[in-house]
Amino acid sequence: MKINVMTDVLEANDRIAAANRQVFDRYRNLVINLMSSPGAGKTTLLEKTAEALKGKLRLGVITGDIETTRDSERLQKYQLPVVQLTTGSACHLDANMIASALPHLDLSQVDTLIVENVGNLVCPAEFKIGEDFKVMMLSVTEGDEKPLKYPLMFRESALLLINKIDLLQYTNFSMEVAKANAKKVSPDLEIIDISCVTGEGIPSWVEWLSRCYREKFGTVRRA
Repeated sequence: MKINVMTDVLEANDRIAAANRQVFDRYRNLVINLMSSPGAGKTTLLEKTAEALKGKLRLGVITGDIETTRDSERLQKYQLPVVQLTTGSACHLDANMIASALPHLDLSQVDTLIVENVGNLVCPAEFKIGEDFKVMMLSVTEGDEKPLKYPLMFRESALLLINKIDLLQYTNFSMEVAKANAKKVSPDLEIIDISCVTGEGIPSWVEWLSRCYREKFGTVRRA
């Protein structure tokens, strides 16, 4: 008898993700599952986002790491509701982990909840957490072939953020090739070029979040 363990695991996860989604919808939360490889710049993006969203959308964060609480500590100075999940050995966040974090968040005070997933280009894309959208971050220091090598991450995402464009001149990364590869995998993928150091592209990212919130709820609540 053949037992497909992974299918069973994903089905159980999807049921919890659907329950999470009901909670998020009840509190009018736009939920983003932010994914990337380690070091692509997710936490720095969250810092820039916290600054840029002031007076627009109230931001909350769930951040995931295998060990340490450094990411959540970095975000504390922005006076955001932040929950740190440490997985121990798991290379991704799943729906049950997110469910365990929800009692520690006042979702009525959050408009946009960004889940900073564990740095990994494989597993996070397979597990729904109740999000509205997955967002993929790729840095120019990684390689323009990544969409072809890790297609599921890009196929599952609604938006691709290409980060560290301020370093582009020091790499052999081709923006044209990277975007063509990403579109080959996911033709409808939106792409925004950003630098979390210089701030270039951050307004476009914030506008994307605001647009998604408006499209879901019909209005943008003020922070």
